[in-house]
Amino acid sequence: MPEDEIFEEEFDEEDEEKLPFAKAEVVRLMKENLDDDKMIRERVKVEMNKFLGDVLKNVCKQLNDYPYTTIEYEMLKESTYPYTNIERINQEKERILLHLEAIKADCNALAMDVQKTLKLKDVVEEDTFTNFSASLDEEEEEE
Repeated sequence: MPEDEIFEEEFDEEDEEKLPFAKAEVVRLMKENLDDDKMIRERVKVEMNKFLGDVLKNVCKQLNDYPYTTIEYEMLKESTYPYTNIERINQEKERILLHLEAIKADCNALAMDVQKTLKLKDVVEEDTFTNFSASLDEEEEEE
């Protein structure tokens, strides 16, 4: 027997009361938003229901952080921001990462410039490339 069928049999009656939302309503909403050719396994229906319950709990935890006894719309809007603006948040994350990469490249270029042009002592530093080239020339002369 496949794992999904075992899960479906185990779940059906005993766990239905433990779900945060009516299973039929969650399934109806899922079917409304999925392509017509998609079939939904029982485990997916259950896990979606639990996920939505977890989201509700997280939003309520944030709402509890407010010191007021009445929850206003602005509070709800602020608490649901991560869920309602995920695309904008991901775009901002990408923009920041690209900017950090550019800063990193600038830092590397500046470090190379400092090593090449600025000396901390009055001693002439030799380039590793010059050392490598000189040692190759010496080896060729010895042969």
